[in-house]
Amino acid sequence: MNSNIAIDFENSIGPWLGKTVKILDYFVQETLNNYNLDLTKEQMIVLKKLSDKDGLNQNELAFLTLRDKSSLTRLLTKMEAKNYITRRQDTTDKRIKNVFLTKTGKETFIKAKPVIKQLIQRIEQGISATEKQDIIKTLKKIQSNFGSTIEHI
Repeated sequence: MNSNIAIDFENSIGPWLGKTVKILDYFVQETLNNYNLDLTKEQMIVLKKLSDKDGLNQNELAFLTLRDKSSLTRLLTKMEAKNYITRRQDTTDKRIKNVFLTKTGKETFIKAKPVIKQLIQRIEQGISATEKQDIIKTLKKIQSNFGSTIEHI
């Protein structure tokens, strides 16, 4: 292997995506904390998916949130401890657990929605509608480069 091959990281998309995701993660968590929302970004995503379709089973939820089953189980255990969700055995297949929002989970999601809307506005500040569409188009191309066209996220 030739170790003299130069890689221009500053002009490569990958590092810029990585930096941007880290910045977004930091500001999302900081903003949720500033609004006294006992919620992580990952928990917010689960609340959103269950708000869209309550009663998803854990396999469906893992797929929709791009998490492996064990990390989703850990996340759901934490959310159950906060009384955001409850898991119930499926009525037809006892091996399947369905996940439901609790009253507290629904209320927390409702409180968090305007905060997330504010974050989205901050993210898109100074970006035109055309630029936004170009960014989305480019990100979809990157996803398809890895054989992934994940439309369900």
